[in-house]
Amino acid sequence: MALPAGFLDELRARTPISAVIGRRVKLARSGRQWKGCCPFHGEKTPSFYVYDDHFHCFGCGVHGDAVSFVMQSQGASFPEAVQQLAAEAGMEVPKASPQAAAAERRRLDLHGVLEAACQAYRRRLYLPEGARALSYLRNRGLTEDTIAAFGLGWSGEGRGALAAELAREEVPPEMLIEAGLMRPAEEGRPAYDLFFNRVMFPIRDRQARAISFGGRILGDGQPKYVNGPETALFSKRRTLFAIERAREGARGGGTVAVVEGYVDVIALHQAGFKAAVAPLGTALTEEHLDVLWRLSPVPVLCFDGDAAGARAAVRSVELALPHLTPERGLKLATLPPGEDPDSLVRRQGPAGFQAILDAARPLGDALFDLMHEGVNDSSPESRAAFRTRLIEAAGRIGDKSLGYEYRSMLLDRFKERRPRPMMGKRDGSGPRRMGQPAPPRPFTQARPTPTPATATAERARHLVAILLRHPGLLHDVEEAFGTVMLSEALDRLRSAILMWGSSAETLDSAALMTHLHATGLAADAAQALSAVPVPLAACASPDAMPAEAEAGWWHFFGLMNPGRLEQEVANAMVDFQRLADTTTERRLVALREALNALRTGEMESETEA
Repeated sequence: MALPAGFLDELRARTPISAVIGRRVKLARSGRQWKGCCPFHGEKTPSFYVYDDHFHCFGCGVHGDAVSFVMQSQGASFPEAVQQLAAEAGMEVPKASPQAAAAERRRLDLHGVLEAACQAYRRRLYLPEGARALSYLRNRGLTEDTIAAFGLGWSGEGRGALAAELAREEVPPEMLIEAGLMRPAEEGRPAYDLFFNRVMFPIRDRQARAISFGGRILGDGQPKYVNGPETALFSKRRTLFAIERAREGARGGGTVAVVEGYVDVIALHQAGFKAAVAPLGTALTEEHLDVLWRLSPVPVLCFDGDAAGARAAVRSVELALPHLTPERGLKLATLPPGEDPDSLVRRQGPAGFQAILDAARPLGDALFDLMHEGVNDSSPESRAAFRTRLIEAAGRIGDKSLGYEYRSMLLDRFKERRPRPMMGKRDGSGPRRMGQPAPPRPFTQARPTPTPATATAERARHLVAILLRHPGLLHDVEEAFGTVMLSEALDRLRSAILMWGSSAETLDSAALMTHLHATGLAADAAQALSAVPVPLAACASPDAMPAEAEAGWWHFFGLMNPGRLEQEVANAMVDFQRLADTTTERRLVALREALNALRTGEMESETEA
């Protein structure tokens, strides 16, 4: 069954491989990937990993994409697997024909045409005619290595130069038109080059194949930026600039950040932010979000700190709400007024943009403020209307359990902003005199003010509680766990947990609790898991994802020993650079998230508010 490669690329892009495999394998988050027990050989410890576009088992070596998983797990033939996945993706399998085969050969030829154009543009950049373009790039702070790595070039100042140069390589104008490099003839006007007098930015697909170009004019002409037209290879609503590089950056633990322009992305990559991408002259689309979520469960959207940036943030949030799930979220970051990522890293260095990423707010925290922008809630009518909008926003979330949580959170924020009533006695006997203290509210109990000692005790309790609920983390944290100062009761639990973990075949919470009950420590465990005196953070919940629990554990450990946490991050980086496997990657991601949370104060409010 011969199928166009373009169709198979599109099918794979539309098929969330984790969802396909998740129907047959119980998967859990592991950093930016998923893991579970391999369905192709018996194992008790998960070694089967699912990435954004493929799976691999480190136990038996089986690997492949969504199509091959359906074939291997269901005994399906290649045509049957393709037909099944295409039906689920809402695609029609093309019928094989000589015409279809010829079209596919022509499509593959277009990649070659675009690569030839890329080389021509790069050569021209270093000719005398490209001096202004090269000076522009250098003045933007780009190094020679960066210019070469991104294949930046110069189109030439006049029309017809590209067609003339590629004609020597027997590339006809018809192919240049089909590749989006020339405009077709119209109304007696001959075909002509689309790009001239522009700095050229190659646009590549996930496999790093050239699919189009963007061009920035030098001088005052308009439009400032031009992207190639829609072609058989290029779709703006499905493509993100630098996606081919961001895939590797995300796998290396980088934060997936969405910014606005070509130079912003390139400057960030040069500064070490290897997972930055940008849309191509269009607002974010659902297809863009799907690509981002394949890279990271929580990408960061960066917006300008002006009115236009606020409007863009609202549009993106409204687009994302129906597609949110417990495993797919967003963070929002706001740049200082008048700054873009390029200017920020040039002026403040990588630390300036890292501070922006560290301050990014989860969508749940930012949504209320975005919706409240410009709202006058001084009257009962306007407050009622705003409350209705909040409920409707939560109702647009497709995942009902997540929508319920958003609804509760938004309404809690709404209640916090309730206007203060006129001062008066609660028994209605008359107004209160100036300076007279308000009577205490009935049926409320003041929460004890935390002291350094009680805060340290609560952090230690969280370390134990997280391991009671998620003992699968034990082998990764046991050395650090052994260095923590604990109370007598928690120290008893630690000794029992470490001893049990050294011989247990499966690190399972239920098995651990059974062991503690049998050794007379059930009461100590219950006290560690109690909501008194302070409710446990979400990362200590039995429903927390493994990555969340691991990042939470290291966060509370870092609060007690920040220097040791920084050392753990450094050690994890060395291990990842040496081994570059999924285990070291997962550990590095969790430690970085914990360190970022420590620096920005996240989670602390859950135990000390």
